[in-house]
Amino acid sequence: MKRAVVIGASSGIGRELALVLSRHGYAVCATGRRLDLLESLQSALPPDSMVRKMDVSDTSAAIEMLKAISDDLGGVDLVVISAGIGFLDPDLNWANDRETIATNVTGFTAIANTAYHQFKQQGFGHLVGISSLAAIRGGADAPAYNASKAFVSSYLQGLRHRIAKPGIPIYVTDIRPGLVDTAMAKGECLFWLQSPQKAAGQIYEAIRRKRKVAYVTKRWRFVAWILKALPDAIYHRI
Repeated sequence: MKRAVVIGASSGIGRELALVLSRHGYAVCATGRRLDLLESLQSALPPDSMVRKMDVSDTSAAIEMLKAISDDLGGVDLVVISAGIGFLDPDLNWANDRETIATNVTGFTAIANTAYHQFKQQGFGHLVGISSLAAIRGGADAPAYNASKAFVSSYLQGLRHRIAKPGIPIYVTDIRPGLVDTAMAKGECLFWLQSPQKAAGQIYEAIRRKRKVAYVTKRWRFVAWILKALPDAIYHRI
């Protein structure tokens, strides 16, 4: 049986992905900050799964928790980092920026770095990071969020190049969701809003196929292409 750790599984994409993985035969450890939500999730998971409280912004504790989970599971085949926060911030509040960076950059890196060393030591593994379509360009309404997701994508790419050796079964996948119907989806006139269940299903397929980069849902790939191609003058107007 394969073993998976889903970081940030209290709600949203992480919660649904934990359920999808368990249905496909994984022993799952779901982690998050909100223990009450994790306990409700545990009741929907098979008996061989477990939940653990983890706040990735407390990096020392999160690193030790991931190591302990690996020991409890007897190793880890898959680590998914879904923990993340974001704010619509017209006033560019430093407290919001600081919290975003603490979770999406520092916390993410702590877990990704630890997972990398775990996989390198055991000789196999699959690291999945949930970045965002927002990683492609800076955003006026949430500069720190967009920048943090660009960091996630770049760090994952760096790890992928670092471990790109023939015959070593270690994989890195960057998942770039568009708009998903979770607490992270903020603002008005949201279009192509997808359910967490649909997003989790497509993420599982990307994991199964060991994709390097996957847009969720697939139609967002075309939006990404447009965003990359738009001149700054036009991008600033929209």
